[in-house]
Amino acid sequence: MSAVWLHVGQCGNQIGQEWWRIITEGAGHSCEADRYPFLSRDGKLGAVCVDSEPKVLRKAQKLVKHGCFRESNLIVGQEGRGSNWAYGYYGPPNEGERGLLQRTMESFRKETERRDCYSGTVLFHSLSGGTGAGLGARLCEEIREAYPVGHILSVSVAPHQAGESPLQHYNTLLCLAALQRSADGVLLFHNDEALSRVLSLQSRSPSSLSSPQAQASLSSMNSHIASCLAGLLYPVHNLTTPRISLGLEPWELLRSVSPVPATKFLHTTQAHTRSTVLWDSLAASTLQMLPRHSPSGNPHYSSAVLAVARGDQCNSFLSSLDPVLRRLRHGHRCAAWNPFPIDYWTDPQDVVSPSPSSRSLTVCSNHSSVTDLLQRVGERAHDMFQARAYLHWYHRYGCEDQDFLQAFDTLRTVTEEYRAGEE
Repeated sequence: MSAVWLHVGQCGNQIGQEWWRIITEGAGHSCEADRYPFLSRDGKLGAVCVDSEPKVLRKAQKLVKHGCFRESNLIVGQEGRGSNWAYGYYGPPNEGERGLLQRTMESFRKETERRDCYSGTVLFHSLSGGTGAGLGARLCEEIREAYPVGHILSVSVAPHQAGESPLQHYNTLLCLAALQRSADGVLLFHNDEALSRVLSLQSRSPSSLSSPQAQASLSSMNSHIASCLAGLLYPVHNLTTPRISLGLEPWELLRSVSPVPATKFLHTTQAHTRSTVLWDSLAASTLQMLPRHSPSGNPHYSSAVLAVARGDQCNSFLSSLDPVLRRLRHGHRCAAWNPFPIDYWTDPQDVVSPSPSSRSLTVCSNHSSVTDLLQRVGERAHDMFQARAYLHWYHRYGCEDQDFLQAFDTLRTVTEEYRAGEE
């Protein structure tokens, strides 16, 4: 086992619980080699869960009783972080040596020592919450400093555009800037896109005929994100030795889709079916969910793409490889400077929806549509900053104006890097 899985805040832990449900249930249909990357030698999951409030982690306590989680790896605080990045990042003034940050890093250190060969961390969190954004950013920086050779892959969830909190633009700004400095890659999910996808899937289900006004739940959105992660990060045949999986998927993902260190924000789409639908049709379905143009009408592009085909029991994906890759290359407008912009993995089992005839195609791309988020967050946060709105809430916990100015500059630089990549 090479990775430590770190879940921070309400969002990070809720998605994490869905992730571990898929992994443990999917592992029941797979071989022992596929379970190895997620377990320590004593059979417990290699996860550390932290939140500033106990409510969300009560479900994780049930997994402790079942012997799945290590109780010492559940780090719980007694007061929230008020949706304030600064409060999450710096913590309460009187927290001391037994604060949330210190206890988390201690549990994290012990978990890395249980690894056969620690290769990196997968961090689950949101961009808008006080704990997820603030403490998540701080942990990312602390881990980078303590383990400079290890990879950091962040699974980050962006808030709804319509608004979840008056502070969400500040929090997202500061967190994205911190991830750009410390993480090797960011699997970026958007609440609006997850909601749209779940509603689309529900509209096609037979139950929608009897309940046409059904609404997507937060749980179903979390399940969709966890399903995309399982499609990407669960062991695949390409990277598994004859005897055991080494858990290389997160790090090979970074190698495949982050050819330029300055551009590390990744977009993920997924299509799955329980019938023998052609792989080319699944590829077309993933492209329907891909943002094609910016609000100003400029076309987006991808610098690199990874396609993961699961349920390929008779090598049908390899038989239709050329048309599938051609469709993906055209749909993603792959950058001309990358001579090999598309990579692919295959596996005969579909952990996303385990059944004899199911198959799924998960596509991860380094896609320039992230600039839409960066510009929108930067503009809205800048307007608030110019009006001095809510800044006293951040100054109270140690955040300074210079932190905001540096974050604005970081997001502008990333936007320029993506634009330069197209040219």
